[in-house]
Amino acid sequence: MKTEIIISGFGGQGVLSMGKILAYAGLLQGKEVTWMPTYGPEQRGGTANVTVILSDDRISSPILQQFDIAIVLNQPSMDKFEPRVKPGGVLIYDPNGMTREPARKDITIYKVTATETAIAMNAQKTFNMIILGGLLKIAPVVKIEHVMQGLKNSLPERHHHLLDANKIAMEQGAKIIEKII
Repeated sequence: MKTEIIISGFGGQGVLSMGKILAYAGLLQGKEVTWMPTYGPEQRGGTANVTVILSDDRISSPILQQFDIAIVLNQPSMDKFEPRVKPGGVLIYDPNGMTREPARKDITIYKVTATETAIAMNAQKTFNMIILGGLLKIAPVVKIEHVMQGLKNSLPERHHHLLDANKIAMEQGAKIIEKII
């Protein structure tokens, strides 16, 4: 099985980190993985995205035109990537700052109020883990224990005290993701 994912939003939202953790978890599960970040020179505040492919078989190319799953965290990302979700695919979005709802009828759309939830939890830095928890609830492409191991391996040791907060954030994301009809 192969899953092609794009995660896109503003720099500083943890987009690249979320992709890296997802890719790391895939490696820990013995999957073939690509992780391809894209960002402009402005980084924080500019648009950033990352393509992650997780596959049981060899991956021929990391370059994609369409995606099985798109996670969009700002309006420019919605405008750019909603049309590029494969028919029958999945779009996940946080409504904060969006000026319009997704319009496609041939894909499954999910909303995760991650910004609002992170603020309520007083844990804004776990925003991306809330989103990741929502993704893994509806598309369990990797196991949570591998995500946690990947997070531990990629975080500097001085931040390991944040592991529990990140796990709680993922659990919260799994609870709040809702399908849009």
